[in-house]
Amino acid sequence: MTGTTGTSRPTRRTALATAAALVGSLALAACGSGTDSGSGSGKAAGDGGTHVVKTVMGDVRVPNEPKRVVVLDTAELDSAITLGVKPVGATHAGVADGFLSYLPEERTEGIEQVGNIAAPSLEKIAALEPDLILSSKVRDADRYDELSKIAPTVFAEGVGHPWKENFLLHADALGKKEEARKVVADYEKHAAQVTEALGGKEKAGEITVSATRFVEGGDIRLYGRKNYIGTVLEDVGLGRPAIVDKAEDGFAYEVSPEQIDKADADAVFYTSFGDSSKSGESKTLDSALWKNMKAVKAGRAFHVNDDLWFMGIGYTAAGQILDELEAKLAP
Repeated sequence: MTGTTGTSRPTRRTALATAAALVGSLALAACGSGTDSGSGSGKAAGDGGTHVVKTVMGDVRVPNEPKRVVVLDTAELDSAITLGVKPVGATHAGVADGFLSYLPEERTEGIEQVGNIAAPSLEKIAALEPDLILSSKVRDADRYDELSKIAPTVFAEGVGHPWKENFLLHADALGKKEEARKVVADYEKHAAQVTEALGGKEKAGEITVSATRFVEGGDIRLYGRKNYIGTVLEDVGLGRPAIVDKAEDGFAYEVSPEQIDKADADAVFYTSFGDSSKSGESKTLDSALWKNMKAVKAGRAFHVNDDLWFMGIGYTAAGQILDELEAKLAP
């Protein structure tokens, strides 16, 4: 599913050739700019100068103030929007139209869709003439060389659990390190406020919380500690049910609908990746196992936005999750 620009699309060969020519002209301009030294690939900046970002793929020279940013995953989109940058292009998850639904529409309106996560269109990216591309090795390692020929490309190594480190990398690439420090400080203050609203660290730790996700075409995931939502829950100091310690690599423990009672806790936050009628959510919620869970009986099973709790993987999402945790769990 793609967006439109109102103009005809160039062929892949033409788009990449145009991008390569632009890379060459900008690189020549950078040679006489007197900016800092260091290796990198793709376009250099114009009058704004450049700086070097250390990445998993090596040092990359990027513009100090990139103007045309393309992001190839949801965390990168959240980071950019959080730091006040509207990308010119972005991928989407492929299970719904548009971009992350928790972001204000005016912050994403006009962003060009460039394909699905882990399957971006190089032609569409090149046609946007970006001056910076953000993604990760786990998503786009096999496209790194081609992407780097279009524009300076900054990769994090992985996704999910290292989201805080990835945010700082994104901020460095976007020339927004000062803004990032304020974002982090505000989040830490917010998390501490939620902890206090729950009665303090000891009381918060006594509340066990399950993060449960029904997955279209797969089993039900009970999220562990080493993932995005796990870190947000940990930042508040909330307890977790014992089952999360069985999560593979700390990420998630998968169960069938017949084992849904393993998701039980003092509070269960659940959602679906994909259509709830196809993910098994609707059928499972109608089962006796679900209805007999203590969280359900206590009225503490809460349906949440999948984009927000599991897809966003950034500070804008985290701030909204903290608000929901306080609203649902505070006495």
